[in-house]
Amino acid sequence: MTLETFLTETKSSLESALTQSFQQGVSDELTSAIHYSLLNGGKRLRPSLVRAASDLVRAPDGLWLIPAQALEMIHVYSLVHDDLPAMDDDDLRRGKPTCHRQFSEATAILAGDALQSEAFALIAGAEALSPRQIRDMVRLLAQSAGARGMVGGQMIDLASEQKTLTLNELSDLHRLKTGALISASLQLGALCHDSVDVEILARLARYGDAIGLAFQIADDILDVTGTTEKLGKPQGSDLAAEKSTYVKLLGVDGARSEALRQIDCAKNELTALKLGHDSMLWQLADYIIERDH
Repeated sequence: MTLETFLTETKSSLESALTQSFQQGVSDELTSAIHYSLLNGGKRLRPSLVRAASDLVRAPDGLWLIPAQALEMIHVYSLVHDDLPAMDDDDLRRGKPTCHRQFSEATAILAGDALQSEAFALIAGAEALSPRQIRDMVRLLAQSAGARGMVGGQMIDLASEQKTLTLNELSDLHRLKTGALISASLQLGALCHDSVDVEILARLARYGDAIGLAFQIADDILDVTGTTEKLGKPQGSDLAAEKSTYVKLLGVDGARSEALRQIDCAKNELTALKLGHDSMLWQLADYIIERDH
């Protein structure tokens, strides 16, 4: 299977499942805001990583959709809240008005809250998962999304505006803000097998950590070299916000070199797992830095 086919099939299966969510028990306004954000396109990279890791450990077919949906709900909730005036104050997300611009700030906050809660309810109520899988997935997702992961990174990011961070400080920030959920994607996929080898989990976590940094570096480069049309948000927004970025610290060429170094680190983990260039995880690593948005 080609990477393009894999990504297309993953996105189609995921969005079909997500469309069925939040159909009952909530107000029309809240449902509209949730679906507006949840189904607003995107690369669906994290669900693709969940599926690829699940395939690697030969987990039961289709089981990856459970943690993939939950992970995407967490990711989308973070974007809805990130866009709010109190945080990044963005007007566009993937070329469309952000949730709080389309609806209201209060509705956007509640939509994000609902997505976060539903993510854990989805895993906890999954009859196809064993009690141990549910426990491990819920714990991993909570830690990766919370103060020791994504939210902790967001707090550091807000505190770092208009400051110049060192390369180590910037990497630490993005290991939490961006990398934690990407690393969790791989581990959640592997946990779809009820007796996954701990070495495989550890190597996938390190692979995820490396491609998470590479992903952020690629974003920093695209913020400078991309177009508003392709990016779906104003080009140069990080520069305008006076944020520390890899491009600001290393220049475009230096940032590209660092991204390639991180991808090499990720591929070393795959080599240790005896995966080669034709494996989906290898192709996804290359996709991380070759994308144009």
